[in-house]
Amino acid sequence: MSNLLQSTLQERVLLLDGATGTMQQRLNLVESDFRGKEFKDHPIDLQGNGDVLTLTQPTIVREIHNAYLQAGADIIETNTFTANRISQGDYGLEEKTREINVQAATIARHAADEYTTSTKPRFVAGVLGPTTRAASISPDVENPASRSVRFPELVENYAESVSGLLEGGVDLLMIETIFDTLNAKAAIFAIRQAFSSGYRCVPIIISGTITDASGRTLSGQTCEAFWYSVAHAEPLVVGLNCALGAEALRPHVETMASTAWTYTSVHPNAGLPNEFGEYDESPDQMARTIKDFVDRRLVNLVGGCCGTTPEHIEAFADCLAGADPRTPRARPSGLRLSGLEAVNITDDSLFVNVGERTNVTGSARFRKLIKSSAFGDALEVAIQQVTNGAQLIDVNMDEGMLDGAATMQHFLDLVMTEPDIARVPIMIDSSDWEVIETGLRSVQGKSIVNSISLKDGEDLFLERARKCRDYGAAVIVM
Repeated sequence: MSNLLQSTLQERVLLLDGATGTMQQRLNLVESDFRGKEFKDHPIDLQGNGDVLTLTQPTIVREIHNAYLQAGADIIETNTFTANRISQGDYGLEEKTREINVQAATIARHAADEYTTSTKPRFVAGVLGPTTRAASISPDVENPASRSVRFPELVENYAESVSGLLEGGVDLLMIETIFDTLNAKAAIFAIRQAFSSGYRCVPIIISGTITDASGRTLSGQTCEAFWYSVAHAEPLVVGLNCALGAEALRPHVETMASTAWTYTSVHPNAGLPNEFGEYDESPDQMARTIKDFVDRRLVNLVGGCCGTTPEHIEAFADCLAGADPRTPRARPSGLRLSGLEAVNITDDSLFVNVGERTNVTGSARFRKLIKSSAFGDALEVAIQQVTNGAQLIDVNMDEGMLDGAATMQHFLDLVMTEPDIARVPIMIDSSDWEVIETGLRSVQGKSIVNSISLKDGEDLFLERARKCRDYGAAVIVM
């Protein structure tokens, strides 16, 4: 099926479905609808938990899929945007997470199969939402190093969802509405682990969210930096969705089309929400912008997010007829790194300036600051490095009196909240693999590992090299 999806993308622009939540809200469901028989006596209110409808109201979920398929959607999304333990934990349903994913995939699979014909195959995308927590953003303004979730917990959450979606029969996995790229990297890590452990390999779609006119994600990355951070997943499609309407996404769609060396997508909101939280952009209004994207060959896959309906998708279908698909650009040579912003190192790069003053083995002053827990002053050292022209900063905590892993995590957590530092990529420097791996779990951008070597044997070297790839890091080999 993955080969069929790829060949279809080569032939024409494909159509994704629209908003599931909008369609659920149209039904004016009440608490008893969400509870159904299974959760009649559940101690926590379930209204608003759209994913639990997969278990309590499967007919409703199926009818929404049918409506989008009838409108012309080539790909439908599973009803699993919050089907992870973190999000379902808010409703006391974390133990139902895997069941929701399996059942949602099964419902969508049956719907897609019913509407598939020899000339129009239909596909199921298993949706992995962002969760309700962020790994790069502090929830406490008084403590910038605080995190509400850590990378390993996210990996564990996503792994459960991925296995359920694959068991239920999805054709591809979609990591969408990414507001914090570190969360997305955890999802990628979980997917790669699933594939390497024997689960069926399927294509991946990755879709980020530009939150406002700044052109950045909520965690601060530019569109180009976001792409470099997730490109190691080798997604079939990368794109943008949510937060903004189609017209507001235009410059960012253009950036992604000119940057990504894979197929690209967009599924915008129906404009911005009004004072009542409703979306006003009509199918015809959105379709005009979508048609322009398609006519200019900026995208290979289009659909809708918040506020869109089968009427929107039908309008999009009309403007896709006969359209030529975008041809992905060739993968450029060179090293592509990112912090909040992108850094491109190519054959034309004369000199790359790496700031080494944030290295306890190379700077006596920095070592003294770190050992005395003067992290504020230590951050000033990093800021000065970037201000003076460092294109990357090297962070090393290898000192006998330090807990290297804990200190690396704490310092990088602080760095990630300082845009003046976090805009450049991080070189994670240590002779201790535990420290390196801790660093890789703390940065959302595409970093460099300094370093791995063959001194401990080829098998261990290859294991660590593969891990670096799974984390999305470049590597210095000694």
